[in-house]
Amino acid sequence: MMQEKPISSELFAPAHRKEDADKITRPTIGYWEDVVRRLKQNKLAMLGLILIVLMMIMAFVGPHISGYTYFEQKLTEMNIEPNGKYYFGTDTLGRDLFTRVCYGIRYSLLIGILAAIMDFVIGVGYGGIAGMANSKVDTVMMRVAEIAYAIPYMLIVILMSVTLGKEQGASLITLVLAMSITGWVPMAIMVRGQVLQLRENEYVLASRSLGANKNYLLTKHIIPNTLGPILVNVTLTVPRAIFAEATLSFMGLGLQPPQPSLGVLATDGLEVMGIGLFYQMLIPALFISLIMFSFNVFGDGLRDALDPRLRK
Repeated sequence: MMQEKPISSELFAPAHRKEDADKITRPTIGYWEDVVRRLKQNKLAMLGLILIVLMMIMAFVGPHISGYTYFEQKLTEMNIEPNGKYYFGTDTLGRDLFTRVCYGIRYSLLIGILAAIMDFVIGVGYGGIAGMANSKVDTVMMRVAEIAYAIPYMLIVILMSVTLGKEQGASLITLVLAMSITGWVPMAIMVRGQVLQLRENEYVLASRSLGANKNYLLTKHIIPNTLGPILVNVTLTVPRAIFAEATLSFMGLGLQPPQPSLGVLATDGLEVMGIGLFYQMLIPALFISLIMFSFNVFGDGLRDALDPRLRK
């Protein structure tokens, strides 16, 4: 029979507590703080944001630097190439092209931002209601949206121009309204899909079981959780609206002189390219390209930053 060894008191000695065991090695950051951090790491997106800010500053500060107005004509100084006095030269009527480009950026950005806001308000509201409604109402609302999206916006601009007494071209408000009539549909479809996906989540069902109505669920739970895709869509709507305005102005259906949008300036420059005045076409075309490039790369970077699957 084996003899049992005596139990040593050392086996019951208290364990020593490590002072560093409970220390947090990495600071806790929120979702939006992490979004900003990842957005800053995207150099191309930050380049786009810097260009957007610089062009906004140019749009509002530039005319004060030049000292000229966008409609002031000097027939003795027509078609002067860029120099120290006229930074971008003058056009066929002797107007300072730098000032007109600054105002053109202002008008183009204003059209793009207003169109994006209209798309946001109408699209989010319409898509949210369709997603929370029953199947019959949802079907009817989406068929109406598809019919609206099938109507060409150019036809709408022409009809609204005639209706509002602008037979020779559209005003700024007319362009924004015409683009918004059909531009909200992609936003509505995206929001509806997000609502259909999120409304079956546990936290939404829990809130519904506690007596929350559809308006509360939509505004407090569902829409805040779709804010990331919505912001990306709004960011990408701005260059689409600016390009649409430039296309309409290029066809003579957009803003009319003396209002200088970038599309109008490009159209005026095209008329004098045949006599060697390429700068009057290239300068506004360059700024149209820069605006579209800036918003597109910033929107792509924002989409990547808002994607939780890419979080490290």
